[in-house]
Amino acid sequence: MNNEITTEMYWLVLTIVMTSLFWVPTILNRIVELGAWETLQIPLLRPKAGWADRLMKAHANAVENLVLFAPLVLAIQLTGNGTSATAIACLVYFFARLVHVLAYVVAIPVVRTLAFATGFFCQMTLALTILKVI
Repeated sequence: MNNEITTEMYWLVLTIVMTSLFWVPTILNRIVELGAWETLQIPLLRPKAGWADRLMKAHANAVENLVLFAPLVLAIQLTGNGTSATAIACLVYFFARLVHVLAYVVAIPVVRTLAFATGFFCQMTLALTILKVI
């Protein structure tokens, strides 16, 4: 059995870790705004800080897209259809999602949209590879 991790799986794991950490600044902001005790007691209040509210939305968007990205990477892994294009697509996807969150938080709409589109095209590269279209 080969225990070596593929490039696609490596970038999937990093994307999952990154996505799982996006909530941390929002909670830290909530502690600053409300205090630790209130933060523990009052669920789902919208933050007062605009950036923190945008980060909550960006985090939700990252999770929604991870739901699409992860099965595609797993399908590439299971079928053994990994190529240099799929490896690059996974690497680019990671950075596209990072740029998307940062652009969302600091409210740079064109960059945010381009980063989102880049991630989408990375997903399509994986899907089309699995379907043997490319």
